[in-house]
Formats: sequence, structure tokens, C-alpha cells
Amino acid sequence: MLDFEIAQQRLAQGARPVTGTTSIGLSEASGRVLAETIIAGVDLPPGDNSAMDGYAIRYCDFASDVSLPIQQRCFAGDMPAPLIAGQATRVFTGSLIPEGADTVVMQEYAVEQDGGVRFTEAPRSGQHVRLRGEDIAAGQPLLDVGTRISPAHIALLASQGIAEVRVFDRLRVGILTTGDELVAPGQLRAPQQIFNSNAAMLAALVEGMGAQAAEVVHAADDEQALREALSSLVAQCDLVLTVGGVSVGERDLIKPVLESLGGDLALWKVRMKPGKPMALAHVNGKPVVCLPGNPGSVYAVFTVMVTPLIRRMQGRAEVFPLVARIPLRTERTLHEAREVFLRVRYVLNDQGIAELLPYGSQGAGNIGAMPGANGLARLAADVAVSDRDRVAYYDLQRWLV
Repeated sequence: MLDFEIAQQRLAQGARPVTGTTSIGLSEASGRVLAETIIAGVDLPPGDNSAMDGYAIRYCDFASDVSLPIQQRCFAGDMPAPLIAGQATRVFTGSLIPEGADTVVMQEYAVEQDGGVRFTEAPRSGQHVRLRGEDIAAGQPLLDVGTRISPAHIALLASQGIAEVRVFDRLRVGILTTGDELVAPGQLRAPQQIFNSNAAMLAALVEGMGAQAAEVVHAADDEQALREALSSLVAQCDLVLTVGGVSVGERDLIKPVLESLGGDLALWKVRMKPGKPMALAHVNGKPVVCLPGNPGSVYAVFTVMVTPLIRRMQGRAEVFPLVARIPLRTERTLHEAREVFLRVRYVLNDQGIAELLPYGSQGAGNIGAMPGANGLARLAADVAVSDRDRVAYYDLQRWLV
């Protein structure tokens, strides 16, 4: 069995990024991966403007007993006239600062009377003025190639007047589930059968990462059926995920089928729980990741092993998200020969300190605890873990996007 770290790194390097690109509008860009570096074209803000509703003055004109004539009322979007010495311009949040002014006095400290304004509190020189380019200067790098575009990035791009960006093509992922005992949801189920939860779950996981679940098929435990399904998926997709049939039972046929297709096995069996019977192969240069059959195993292995590969193939700059170390609550000392990934709930205790609470049901086939878990706690192999020991925490909100 391969150690987890070695297997994870090998899997993450298991394929090159997609090379195709396309230009899309900002309304379609959320979740896509930038294929170009974006340079700021304009200063932000594009001109000195007011951070408050108030009055723009020259700092040197302030005097506590002097009323300054109001030269102009200037709203956001108006072009102000240059400020005459000894006068004030009424401004509002976002209003351009008139040439000659250097300070804004908040309206709360101003009293208007007979066309003039006096101030009840002395200002600081330069206060409440947002200077041109103080947020972003034209010419500076904004976003790098490989950035996964978020709504915040879209705001940044829009602020530069950018309407379209070049992104990498969506990764096409094929999903193959196996097993004669499985029946699709919505179909009639015989007593000896169970509903296929893996296909829908994997498709949702893939789509949640911004990739495309291009083909989702199910094949019986038959070498010819599996060979035809795999051949079709490899031809149509950039990456293929198989579920089940990868262990050593009489009807675990994925490995011999891969070999019959000329599959180059890059790894098989990992020192982890759940998820030991997993494999990575290449067929016609395309990566095929073979996952165990139990839903709990599929969920864990996809999270910690498959997502780095997907991120790399998408062209993302960040392949491995942050892994924190957080105290684990346990009533007994845990000591395993393999890396163990527990479904846990991240909580804050009464003192406001983060803790991880494992679910009692950790079986690879158990689904009930999966919706409530917000992360996986990793227990290192051959290391005793007691109550409140810190362990690696894989936050699903980071790892599944």
C-alpha cells in the first residue's frame, strides 16, 4: 500500500491541465478558471472623491468662527468646478473632490445658514478624501492565471470596465458506476437491490467544483459491458471516475478491464481508511481514477484525493487548499495502522474555541452522517490520538470547491 501523502501527490500530478480556452461574459464567469493575467487599466477610484456626505474645503480656510460661502452643490456623477479660495462645495458620498479642495467635513459637524456653512468641529487635513488610485493603481496586476473566479473577483473585474474574460474550458468528467445490486433512483427496486446513490453524488461533487459531469453511466459486473463503457467515457471525457469493482473479489473487474484496454496503472491501494482499494490508471493518455464502492469511501476519497487532480486539470493555481489543525473530541484513544478520515462536525465550544466532534457512525457504507459533517478529521497512521489532541482538518467548504 502507498502512503497517503505519496499517493495524494502522485494523483495530483496524474494529468496535465486542459489547454482549451474561451472568452465569456462576467455573468457566466463565476466558478470558472482564468486563462490570462488581468492588469488594471484604470485607477480605482478613478478620481479623488468624498467618503462622506459633507463639505469639501481647503484645510487652510477653516476657522471655527467663519462661515464659508457654498460655491456649488455637487452630487456623485457631477463634474465640480474648481474650488474658489475661502469657499466650500457641498458634496455627497462618491462626489468628485473639486480641484483645490483637500479636506471633507462631515455634514454632522456643519451648519448651513444664509448660503454659507460653518463647522462645529475642527477637521483633520485630508480627512474623508479617497485619493485617486489608492485602492488599485492602473498597471498593477489584478488577477493571475489560474484564479478561480468568485463573485468578489467579478466585482473587481467589473470595476475595471472588463465585460469579458478568457477562461479555461470546463473539465469534462465521465462517471462510471458498477454493480449488479444497484438500481437507479426512481426505478423499481427488487429486495436484493439498493438504489445507486454514488452516481448522483459524484455528479454533484464534480459540478460543485466547476467541472462538467459530462457522462454518467452504469454498467453491470460484466467485462465486455465495462470495457465498452470505459472506452466510450475515455473517448469523450478528460477524466474518468469509476466506482466499485476495484478490490480483489471475484466480480471486481475494473482492474483487468483497464489492463485489457492498455491501461497504465500508476497506483493501486492506499494506506487510508476509508478508501484503501483505489487506483489511478491512464488509458490513451486520459486519467482514470478508480474509487471504492461504498458511498462514505467515495465521499472521503473524492475530497482528499480526487479534488487536487481536478483543480490541477482545471488549470487552477491553488491545488491543495488550507488544512488546519484543530482539537478532536474523543472518549477513547484512537490508534490505527492506516490514515483514518473521520466525518466530523466543526463547532465552537462554550469558550469559543474550535473543536471537531466525530459522528458515531463512521462505516464506509453509512450515508446518514454525511449531510451533517462539515469536514474530515485526519488521524495519522501509527499515532495515538487522545481527547483534544490537534489533528488535520479538511474543511469541505474549501476542499469541495
